[in-house]
Amino acid sequence: PPELFSCEVVRNGGRDWVRPAGDLDLDTVHRVEGALGRLREAGSGNLVLDLRGLTFMDSTGLRLVIRWHTAAQDEGFRFAIVPGPDIVQRVLRLTGMDAQLPVADPPPEN
Repeated sequence: PPELFSCEVVRNGGRDWVRPAGDLDLDTVHRVEGALGRLREAGSGNLVLDLRGLTFMDSTGLRLVIRWHTAAQDEGFRFAIVPGPDIVQRVLRLTGMDAQLPVADPPPEN
């Protein structure tokens, strides 16, 4: 259920990190989209989507990742992912996106 989903935003090391946790699907994707959009509107030029907290990602989440990757290329900002668990990475592998997306190391824990 969407109430089990969370989306944390952290600024660390000159990057803005969006960390969703739970299932990224049709019911929750708007929360991640909103977080990324607010960061861009605030002038962030270095976004990282940390997928490690996800327990599931469907095609809606995949489209979100592709859309932000494409926007970064078109608009000249940085967008990368921190790879998630195998159930999430499988979606990226099956579509070939795993080879297209820039990968960031996880941020140092505070």
